[in-house]
Amino acid sequence: MNPALRDRVSAWITGDPDPEDRATLQSLLEDDDEVELERRFASPLTFGTAGLRGPVMAGPAGMNRYTVRRATQGVIAWLAELGVDGERGVVVGRDGRRGSESFNSEVVRVLLGAGVKVFEMPQPLPTPLVAYCVKELGAAAGIMITASHNPPNDNGYKLYSSDGSQIISPNDEIVERYADAAGIAVLAERPSSLHRWISPDVLTKYRGHMSQRFAAAGGSDFPIAYTPLHGVGGAPMMELFAEAGYRQVTKVDAQFEPDGRFPTLPFPNPEEPGALDLAMACADEVHATLVIANDPDADRLGAAVKGSKGWQVLRGDEIGWLLATLLLTDGTGADDTIATTIVSSTMLEAMAREAGVRFTMTLTGFKWLARAAGDGVLRFGYEEALGFAVDPLVADKDGLSAALALSLLAVQLDKKGQTLLDRLDQIESHFGVHSLVQMSLRAEGAEGLVAIKRAVAKMREHPPTALGGIAVSEFFDLEHGYEGLGPTDGVLLRLGASGRVVVRPSGTEPKLKAYIEVTSPPSSTTPLARQREAASDTVRAVRRDLEALLRF
Repeated sequence: MNPALRDRVSAWITGDPDPEDRATLQSLLEDDDEVELERRFASPLTFGTAGLRGPVMAGPAGMNRYTVRRATQGVIAWLAELGVDGERGVVVGRDGRRGSESFNSEVVRVLLGAGVKVFEMPQPLPTPLVAYCVKELGAAAGIMITASHNPPNDNGYKLYSSDGSQIISPNDEIVERYADAAGIAVLAERPSSLHRWISPDVLTKYRGHMSQRFAAAGGSDFPIAYTPLHGVGGAPMMELFAEAGYRQVTKVDAQFEPDGRFPTLPFPNPEEPGALDLAMACADEVHATLVIANDPDADRLGAAVKGSKGWQVLRGDEIGWLLATLLLTDGTGADDTIATTIVSSTMLEAMAREAGVRFTMTLTGFKWLARAAGDGVLRFGYEEALGFAVDPLVADKDGLSAALALSLLAVQLDKKGQTLLDRLDQIESHFGVHSLVQMSLRAEGAEGLVAIKRAVAKMREHPPTALGGIAVSEFFDLEHGYEGLGPTDGVLLRLGASGRVVVRPSGTEPKLKAYIEVTSPPSSTTPLARQREAASDTVRAVRRDLEALLRF
């Protein structure tokens, strides 16, 4: 075995606080299993999208107690470098995934041992409540143990700045540098004079605000089926529905309680095909025409609507357009901004322009969207990956408040004899058809990540001249920036006035993603259904060409 690898593994074993993880690594050493040890040590987890995310396993490439302990030491050193007073405290929360309770306890013990005040969530709760509590309590930072919608064996560590938004560079690099150099952590236990359980009053204030803002006036019997997809959104969301006056919400029992195994789902992600099947079946039983879903940490919102042709699962962009029609008329002021990302639909910009509201485009991710308004107010922000910010009380995506907002719109339309699908028809009839599809190519392990980088590099070096029979009019290497945005890994290709394509590596999963949008101007002579069919045909043709170009 490579002596350097053996030394690294032995050093890790010495510091690892988990006896089972130590035993696993020691056994691999004794078996000279260099391949498996390389998998666990060659590519340590790095601070990507506002934190760490990866499989639960021993070694620096996995989420485990030692990784969490070192990351928390990095957070403490980062706060000290910034000169942030630890007395302000750090909000700590977790979801219901495998390892979350243990990792949460490690965070708390390390913070207390360093003399940092801790505000701990009383139980597993949604991620947006941590973001909310950081602002509400004036905390120095927030830490959430979650892997959001990743596969069941993953977990993660999400970090918030004092403004309640996800950290951005260079803060992530500073935390990582200190974490890599971490020594032996000093630990302290609850109870402690530095430890506080977050009061129910704080969370009640959040519910009161959101349930009042998105209340169904006079109460509503509009039937809704709701699923938290085995996550932690169930009880909080049902409380919000009740307080906001939605009396006919039926929960999907088989997916309601938190369960990190996600037994009814191939992937716990409302974007995945089949993820909402149980919810739609439940809705049919109670004669509901709207399904509302949260992902496992409830920072995302999924939805499906039943129309004349059966159930239609809404894309993230479609939910974004729908929410915009509600929020663009909801008291926007001169300092207000609405925003979306470079990989989301261009429709929102047109809607904002007509409404006279400032629009901003950001890089992918809510760490950028939350800051889109600068010193103003982000009135509404969304990303196509089912992330929505509908109220400035939370400086991150929030699937709970977004669920209330979408439900309110459905109720308002129902009173007019219309549905969310009717509203989508109205939007595209007015602004033109925007046909979108996202393509994801999954790659596992270090070799998979290399293949992803190679595919993007190939696209940079040899960009196509046409896709789907449409000429590529402009090519942009996003590493050099784009329309005032900072550099990011990916490329953008314009298809003249017909749309655009963005290709980039995922920031949270081992995937290569492509975002295709084909647009056409509004037409008073061609039926909307025919316009959509033509645009869909073009999207499929573009996708076929992309798949051939990007295949690993």
